Amino acid sequence: MTEPKLRLFADLVAKWSPRINLISKSDLPHLWERHIQDSLRLLPFLPPDLERAIDLGSGAGFPGLVLCIQTNIPFDLVESDARKAAFLLEAARQTGAPAKIHNCRIEAAKLAPARLVTARALAPLDKLLGLAAPLLTQDGFCLFPKGRTAADELTAAARLWHMNHERLASSDDASCILKLSEIRHAGPT
Repeated sequence: MTEPKLRLFADLVAKWSPRINLISKSDLPHLWERHIQDSLRLLPFLPPDLERAIDLGSGAGFPGLVLCIQTNIPFDLVESDARKAAFLLEAARQTGAPAKIHNCRIEAAKLAPARLVTARALAPLDKLLGLAAPLLTQDGFCLFPKGRTAADELTAAARLWHMNHERLASSDDASCILKLSEIRHAGPT
């Protein structure tokens, strides 16, 4: 049953946040709906046979650790901030989530490619694709929650990247989940 584990995770975020700034103080009362439920919006888009995934810039565990707790799918969580990586390690331990924490910069992560790469509020899409593309299997795809700037980010990224993209429904009209596949750099090979 995942609900108690997600509640435990939420309690850990609330406990650790004042010390290491996982989420803003003003967001704490809205932790469940703004962060946990927002992460869970990616669930319908996970393939049923997904064996492993990678989450970039995991921070407080959104969306990677939340999805890992909910689905029991192993996630590699990449986080460069040592304090946040320590939080992720403790949260994974306490919830029993099958997550591996990698305390390093994304560019330095030595990970086998995965079929799914996620990231939330990490970087503009053109930069994010440069980080994610090397970590995807040939049949892989990315799920990136994006806000009001999604269309502008897609336009900017199209200058550097070729990709298939879908805009999937999210929590409100101003945001979406971008599903990106067949990602390749537009420049010379």
